[in-house]
Amino acid sequence: MSKITPDEAALKKNFLKQRQSLPLNLKIEMSKRRIREFYEHFDGKVFVSFSGGKDSTVLLHLVRSEFPDVEAVFVDTGLEYPEIKQFVKSCKNETIIRPELQFNKVIENYGYPVISKEVADTIEQSRKVLARNDGTITVRLSKLNGTLKDKNGNPSIYNCSRWKFLLDAPFKISNKCCEIMKKRPFRKFEKETGKKGFIATMASESRLRTNVYLKNGCNSFNSKNPYSMPLGFWTEQDILEYILIYNIPYSSIYGEIKKDKKGKLYTTREQRTGCMFCMFGCHLEKFPNRFERMKESHPKQYDYCINQLGCDKVLDFIGVKY
Repeated sequence: MSKITPDEAALKKNFLKQRQSLPLNLKIEMSKRRIREFYEHFDGKVFVSFSGGKDSTVLLHLVRSEFPDVEAVFVDTGLEYPEIKQFVKSCKNETIIRPELQFNKVIENYGYPVISKEVADTIEQSRKVLARNDGTITVRLSKLNGTLKDKNGNPSIYNCSRWKFLLDAPFKISNKCCEIMKKRPFRKFEKETGKKGFIATMASESRLRTNVYLKNGCNSFNSKNPYSMPLGFWTEQDILEYILIYNIPYSSIYGEIKKDKKGKLYTTREQRTGCMFCMFGCHLEKFPNRFERMKESHPKQYDYCINQLGCDKVLDFIGVKY
């Protein structure tokens, strides 16, 4: 398949922005249409990838509003907030699967998840190239040097020279954690059951997820591992509004949903959940960041994370308080 041109990419981005600006009632109908298409394409052999977070809670509600018997599958990585696990267990028709490696072994064998998936991968692969000491300059090294150019000869948006200092970090760095602890268990489940998954990914969450959505859209029927992301064009505000409109139960880890002075919805406790010990994006957070909050709200998990897993040395190195 040929690569899309810059003009085609720009058109797709504009199309996504238009979809993201639609009112929620239209988004709901569009998402339900994608859900039905995916369900019918695979003759009902589908499941919802359910993390217990608010996004996948909305996804599960949407899917089951069309097909009530669809199974919810939760990967118990051991890294979830206790409130998330408690909420998952309260849901009906849920299946729990587990990864083959625990987090302590993942960071021991591969490295810590730091800054972002893109940066962590760039550091890990660049270290391998530099270890060969043969003078090779790869795309990833060019990113770290800030010399990567786009098609027009301008500095690439993927340059990340500010993180070059991580090459000298006294610990391993990798983006393999999510692959090993979440994606592999789901692929194993799919292989064993023949089922295909609905996932709650939204393009608005990151540049990487935007690119995935622009490439495949909501339903990826023909990829190696087919999936459906019917919330792909939704935003955080859509998720919170949907929960309020339909009065959906959700994990207590988020606290209450309220509006600020500008009318923007927010949660009074955690904004995002995911894995408790993940360090992706923590450098962007204002006080109190996820680790400072964890120290107060979950002291047992905080002690394990900082003092036993060694996350203190990582956070010290990247300048994040904890």
